[in-house]
Amino acid sequence: MEGPKNRQIHLALDRIAELLRRLGDPQDQVPCVHIAGTNGKGSILAYISTALTEAGYKTGRFSSPAVYEYREQFQIDGVDIPEETYAALAGEIEEKVRQMEADGWIRPSAFELETSLAFLYFARSGCDFNVIECGMGGRDDATNVISCPVAAVFSSISKDHSAFLGDTTAQIARIKAGIMRPGAAVITSYQEPIVMKVLKEEAERLGAPFIYADLERTSQPVIGQNTDRLSYRYQPAKGDSVDITVQLPGLCQVQNSLTAWETLQYLKQNWDKFGKGKCALTDKGIQKALFDTVWPGRFTKVASDPDFLVDGAHNPGAALELRRSIERYYPGKRLIFIIGMFRDKDHDRVAGILASMAAAILTVQTPDNPRALPAEELAETVRKYNPHVKACQSLDDAVKCARELAGPNDVILSFGSLSNIAAITCLASGLQQDRGEE
Repeated sequence: MEGPKNRQIHLALDRIAELLRRLGDPQDQVPCVHIAGTNGKGSILAYISTALTEAGYKTGRFSSPAVYEYREQFQIDGVDIPEETYAALAGEIEEKVRQMEADGWIRPSAFELETSLAFLYFARSGCDFNVIECGMGGRDDATNVISCPVAAVFSSISKDHSAFLGDTTAQIARIKAGIMRPGAAVITSYQEPIVMKVLKEEAERLGAPFIYADLERTSQPVIGQNTDRLSYRYQPAKGDSVDITVQLPGLCQVQNSLTAWETLQYLKQNWDKFGKGKCALTDKGIQKALFDTVWPGRFTKVASDPDFLVDGAHNPGAALELRRSIERYYPGKRLIFIIGMFRDKDHDRVAGILASMAAAILTVQTPDNPRALPAEELAETVRKYNPHVKACQSLDDAVKCARELAGPNDVILSFGSLSNIAAITCLASGLQQDRGEE
């Protein structure tokens, strides 16, 4: 079903709405938390869904793109959809798609098919809650077919996908605000003033409660001795302060976990509106779930001696957050970067933010993707900000070269695209095993 028949982006909801109608509208059979934003959506999804699962609620979660395994996009209680279930649902959807085509409809895009499969899987499995991450947009995103989500949650919004969403953050914010619904709570991370203004105005227009996960109410975060945890104290506008500790690395996880905390508090306090029975969410349970949450591929250490990290930063907003994390987690360390990016990303600004930090930079071309920027072209961009750059012929060459350049106390960091993470992780951990066997 996920084949190349129609991978073209379709910025309208007519096709997926028709497909879901023929499937019985599964998107409206399970209460849903809907998440939009530019950076941090996946981490917020992971925190919220982990808390719901640990509280005893069967929780479906849909995220994209896949990082390590295609079926990881469709999970219930953190477990990938079984192959046989995926095949059966894909076959059922394909039959409906053929009927649509016979009736004159254009075939839905790959993302529309995947979104439909997620909703169908969660409804058929009897989920208590869904946590759904938008793709790149909001108003016209295929996930925005939910009639009335429990809450619309916004991670950090910045410029990305400008060809589809707009040239300014205000334009992008208006499109992402399209997931709001009358009366459904709006919970947002910190936003730049113009974005916050757009979100507040739209929430007010719809009569939606507006909740801000205010970073100014948090203490200075403390990083664990082995960089394996991040702790801070939060003072809500009402009530006692709370101590929050997470294992997900990166300073951005303060904001992400705080946004998840406020969302879960809203669910807990308004349970009678959409939940069944007595609410099982508790403050202590939420604290434990935030600590237990796992979301690989984001500032993740995949090998040691030297530390080798992977991250998906591929736009200026994510690059700024990555720079902050590097400065706090690895101050004074000698850095080796591996960078691979898509041609339609703002690789010049990303390089301008990060390239000067590195002692050496290796550029790569993401394999088997028509959007990939050639390594030589990316190297020319990077060279404007750091002369110590080399274009590599493959991911394998880049990882080996990085190992040769790095001493045991240095840090290797690969970033620029989520599409490279699985292969880079495999190569980095494989090289470490080989060195251990020697």
